Amino acid sequence: MNRIIDFSKLDKVYLVCGKTDLRKGIDGLATIVQEDFNLDPFSPALFLFCGTRKDRFKAIYWEGDGFVLLYKRYESGHLQWPRSVSEARQITAQQLQWLLNGLTLEPSVHAVRPGSFY
Repeated sequence: MNRIIDFSKLDKVYLVCGKTDLRKGIDGLATIVQEDFNLDPFSPALFLFCGTRKDRFKAIYWEGDGFVLLYKRYESGHLQWPRSVSEARQITAQQLQWLLNGLTLEPSVHAVRPGSFY
């Protein structure tokens, strides 16, 4: 599949945790980046947003002469999007690939109570 953006060559990738109103366009999403997280939407970074439904996301990227708006909707499956806090979490290109492949960014190992062998 041809990609507009080579994810491995991005300086930074920010994942906006929590829920974002995906009815927003480029200007609305860039405003969130700038006002809510004090980040520069014109920097060479990819900013990802997920709405209530975890089967779709939007991303914005400044290409030097204009913004690129990406929108993806999965036909089956969903993203493992962090919902706990409202932050712009910096992730690596590898973590971005994990996320886009349906893997989680947060470990799911939980403490267990030892059982009995008898």
